[in-house]
Amino acid sequence: MGDETMKADQILDTRGLSCPMPMLKTKKALKGMASGQIIEVWGTDPGSKNDIPDFCKKNGNELLDMTDLPEGYTRYLIKKG
Repeated sequence: MGDETMKADQILDTRGLSCPMPMLKTKKALKGMASGQIIEVWGTDPGSKNDIPDFCKKNGNELLDMTDLPEGYTRYLIKKG
């Protein structure tokens, strides 16, 4: 993990939102994407650190990266399965 060169097809900013909104917005965004596309999700909700990896495993998506950034949020890179 930690691939800074990967370019996302879409960026979803969920900073400031609390559970379950980051997960619901991520799910909705992925529905509109094609298989193989990458979404970059920014979030501040601590619950997302468990929810997003679990969601990816259960739904055939690939969590490419999960990084806590110095700016105070977590960045998730998800490849749609």
